[in-house]
Amino acid sequence: MSWRNSFILVLLICCLSCKKQHTPAIPEDPLNTILTQLENSSLIETELLSETLDLTGLKIIDFRRKEHYSQGHISGAIQLWRDDIEDASFPYKGMMAKKEEVEKLFSKLGINNTDILVLYDDKGSCDAARLWWVLKSYGFNNSKILNGGLQAWLAFGGTTTQKATVHQETVFTLPSVSSELLILKNELYELLATNSPPLLIDTRTYDEYTGKRQKLGAARAGRIPKSEFLDWAEAIDYDNTMKFKPVSELESLYAAFGIGKNDTIVTYCHTGVRSAHTTFVLTELLGYKNVKNYDGSWSEWSYYKDLSFEKDSITVTLQ
Repeated sequence: MSWRNSFILVLLICCLSCKKQHTPAIPEDPLNTILTQLENSSLIETELLSETLDLTGLKIIDFRRKEHYSQGHISGAIQLWRDDIEDASFPYKGMMAKKEEVEKLFSKLGINNTDILVLYDDKGSCDAARLWWVLKSYGFNNSKILNGGLQAWLAFGGTTTQKATVHQETVFTLPSVSSELLILKNELYELLATNSPPLLIDTRTYDEYTGKRQKLGAARAGRIPKSEFLDWAEAIDYDNTMKFKPVSELESLYAAFGIGKNDTIVTYCHTGVRSAHTTFVLTELLGYKNVKNYDGSWSEWSYYKDLSFEKDSITVTLQ
């Protein structure tokens, strides 16, 4: 039975049960509303999440550090953090975990292949987008980002709990498909050497882009040659709701590069987290067809001394 059919069955059972008790748990005609949003958007709003919070087949992932999770999280949320989905075998941090490791982890956390996953953080969906991208890169397409994250949930009036979610192990498997959203170092190097290189967007802060700031984990400060700059946070209402900006504003933001929806775009940052957020915006919200996130990003590129780089400033901060 597909996840859609399973989800419909659960909803019908819930609706019939509520009708008998004369206390509807979800608004009138919930089926079309829920399925339309879940199928046609990779974003889920707080209102819809509140209506589907306890339904079987939907799991929430709190993608924050464990200490933040323990201070308060959405009821039923499963805690995960970056270290859980990283491959520690590299000499630099941030590379995404192997397919088998993700499967093992998700099985331990009680996640099923047919589950719809709602991901959130408290940083404007930057970290949640990294998990979305990792799953998408391994062919799992049933993950949604909660627009505005924990801040939006609290502003909506949603409650939180300090009670940890109990897991019952499952057998979770990822599809065996190649990712169209991933690019590796050697592939990027070859693309940049062609006569028609892709648009390469550095999504870090301006100080990182110019080389003024060197973050821990990078071997040197600077940027990949031919990079254009656009801070990932420009795509969200960072100082207010933490939600994504309206599509019209996002369109204008990226239209400044003069690119078409079918042109090749490569995003990168420090370890592929902020650039995963930009990849989400470009592909899921704006409909760009050929976007790739450089997993190793600057931490990997800067590690190899034979790779060229650019910088505009003397490095004055190392942090």
